[in-house]
Amino acid sequence: MIGVDTNVWVRYVTNDDPVQAALAVELLRGQEEIFVPKTVLLELEWVLRAVYAIPKENVLIAFRQILGLPNVQAECAMQVASAIELYERGFDFADALHLMSSENTSDFFTFDSRLVKLGSAHALSVRAL
Repeated sequence: MIGVDTNVWVRYVTNDDPVQAALAVELLRGQEEIFVPKTVLLELEWVLRAVYAIPKENVLIAFRQILGLPNVQAECAMQVASAIELYERGFDFADALHLMSSENTSDFFTFDSRLVKLGSAHALSVRAL
């Protein structure tokens, strides 16, 4: 199993550097199993949104394409899948991933009133501090 850095996924998704994109596709289509840490997905969402101004709908498509590759295994796949669902429902991806990664906690405290409202609307234990 191999790991792949965020910049390889960025090339794969954006094709902004054709030479590197071709190398990324070649690596990803190989026979190796590929491990994707949650932190890489977190960074990938930020880069696609903040640097490339890719709309959320397209980020979701990219996530589903990446995670749907037959040789890709995400860290804590169920948490990631749940975070992507929350992201689709209006949560910030980072917040969604933090919440789903905190599944063994009784409450998740924040100063973010928007997160508290969204959490409450989705029956999640997000509390204002």
